[in-house]
Amino acid sequence: MIKAVIFDMDGLMIDSEEISYTCYNSLLEKENLTLSKELYTQFLGKSVENGFHLIEKNYHIQIDIEQALMDFREIMQRIVDEKGVALKKGLIELLQYLQEHHYQTIIATSSNLIRVHQLLDDKVFERFDDIVCGDEVTKGKPDPEIFLKACQKLGVEPNEALVLEDSEAGIQAAYNASIPVICIPDMKYPETPYQEMTTRILDSLDQVIDFLKEN
Repeated sequence: MIKAVIFDMDGLMIDSEEISYTCYNSLLEKENLTLSKELYTQFLGKSVENGFHLIEKNYHIQIDIEQALMDFREIMQRIVDEKGVALKKGLIELLQYLQEHHYQTIIATSSNLIRVHQLLDDKVFERFDDIVCGDEVTKGKPDPEIFLKACQKLGVEPNEALVLEDSEAGIQAAYNASIPVICIPDMKYPETPYQEMTTRILDSLDQVIDFLKEN
């Protein structure tokens, strides 16, 4: 029986992946480099810091990670202030349903808490019972630690939870935690091995309501 629903944030709840892509490229302009969309798909579900490590590895450059993270946040804040961040289709409807039917809810994101508050409207954030951020775990997705910690915080067993994810790293993490996972793809549709790890692949968050009614 499902008692709790665990939400990823970027690309699942909010349309933030394109913003992050723009931020990375703004910083790479100083090196006369452009981050390809193909490489960026490897960043999905992972922390910004890990993104910079992947850039170092693939472009054979050295980055002052601490400074890059500060610059990244500044660029993102400017974009958010100017344009805002769109919520994903069906998010509010799903959260209302979960509240009305007494499901516990938690965010499990590779982002740190500063970035969460930067991107997520307080009215949405307040609808959740708890949160686990990337800086609360020692290993990021696809390691299962973040989802197991989410279950621990809510006091539920893995088989009593449901993970909602958009990335392959997140799907793998949920699968490794033995937690059922539904994928709502964003920038990349999961490859076949990851499709097989999912319980369902849906087009939007409001479709999760029908899944819960069925189960």
